[in-house]
Amino acid sequence: MTISLRPLADADLDDVHRWESDPDATAMAAFTREDPTDRAAFDAHYRRVRADPTNLLLVIEDDGRLVGTISSFTIDGEREVSYWIDPERWGRGIASAALRLFLDRELERPLHARTAAHNLASAAVLRRAGFVRIGTETSWAPGVGRDVVEHIHRLD
Repeated sequence: MTISLRPLADADLDDVHRWESDPDATAMAAFTREDPTDRAAFDAHYRRVRADPTNLLLVIEDDGRLVGTISSFTIDGEREVSYWIDPERWGRGIASAALRLFLDRELERPLHARTAAHNLASAAVLRRAGFVRIGTETSWAPGVGRDVVEHIHRLD
């Protein structure tokens, strides 16, 4: 496994949409768009994200093959990191390796991350990278249509 990061290209969007529409992935992430299968909403989201120069949005490649995305952005004055891995490649250490590389590029600290409480694998990725859980809150998760407990993590 050789993990690398590069900027998102237009040609990547079909795969990213497929992953973000996957029902199992949506359930695990919980905090997604209201209708994860809505391509117009997906495209509008990525236009906004890509137009903001303060966002850092990269794709993850494994041996040159597109396998996920990783990004950082600012919400309510706090810098956050987020990642999404192709569900067919879960459990292979890709998120952990990609996050290590990403943290060499995203130098702003503190850096926050949020995970649905039931997403133990993502919490483990964050822990291995040095994030510490600093809080818990319940929030509406549009992608699953209900309140979900989320854990808030921080890297100083």
